Amino acid sequence: MTPVLALLAASLTTACGDKPAPLQDARDIATKTLIVDTHIDVPYRLTEEYEDVTEATAEGDFDYPRARAGGLDVAFMSIYIPAEYFESGGGRKLADEMIDEIESIAARASDRFAVAHSTADVASNFAAGKISLALGMENGTGLDGDLANLDHFYARGIRYITLAHSKSNRLSDSSYDENRPLGGLSPLGREAVARMNALGMMIDISHLTDAAAMQVLELSAAPVIASHSSARKFTPGFERNMDDDLIRALARNGGVVQINFGSAFLTAESNKAFMRYWDAQEAFIEEHGYADDSPEVDAFEKQYKAENPIPLATLDDVLDHIDHVVAIAGIDHVGIGSDFDGVGDSLP
Repeated sequence: MTPVLALLAASLTTACGDKPAPLQDARDIATKTLIVDTHIDVPYRLTEEYEDVTEATAEGDFDYPRARAGGLDVAFMSIYIPAEYFESGGGRKLADEMIDEIESIAARASDRFAVAHSTADVASNFAAGKISLALGMENGTGLDGDLANLDHFYARGIRYITLAHSKSNRLSDSSYDENRPLGGLSPLGREAVARMNALGMMIDISHLTDAAAMQVLELSAAPVIASHSSARKFTPGFERNMDDDLIRALARNGGVVQINFGSAFLTAESNKAFMRYWDAQEAFIEEHGYADDSPEVDAFEKQYKAENPIPLATLDDVLDHIDHVVAIAGIDHVGIGSDFDGVGDSLP
């Protein structure tokens, strides 16, 4: 095992919590090396059920003790805007509230966390032994259709934006949405790419259709990221992951794909099982008219998974994705985008 893969194995085994202790040399590497996770869904998790992540928490995937034990140094907090805000509006307000919460966490636990708006901030926080809380926005719907909000959110510390999420929006088509009216990016989306380049804000192509992602890569004058995607080679037909051509194009752009730890992103068996579950849940919701977060939907999930156990991926599967990207694009173009607190109970 190379030092880099030993480090990744150390980080993942500690974070997942139910694996044997990592090798001492990997621990040493983790202590000395800056480890970045580009996608953690803590902010929205806390809007649904608050917990103090500066201490050990009973729920969720992320808290300070686990992050420190896993050697994490930079945690990109995902400012996630649900797709329904495309219709209702109010995405900017929700985003500002979640940014306020992350700033509050850092202020309350200033000996453990610090907000980072730049690489200089990250270096300073690392030297001080603090975990940097960086900010990315998941879903361009948070802009409320006004590109002036790019400047607003850059000033607030947002350093990347995922242009779309589960539904196509004003900027881009979504890989999860059968309705793809834009053929990739909209004219407003193309303007957003140029303005984000000018600001120094990274463009995130996770969740986009292949057509939209390729258009971003053609337009962007700066490296692009896929903040929480994996390799489609292992999940054929799952457009949410990146195929080899797209990974190579991202590498030519100078960008990085950060591997998602959710089992549905890692193996074909798990992906198919989760797709069956999601289809069944959607049909149940449509039949009864329940809200996604209703007690009835929670009960359906528990019963379905009890009757239809979903196979989970393993740490080896995560490393297979990393090895594959290294093989076809080079080690400089792969990273970690765990999607902690965003992939439910599907972690390895």
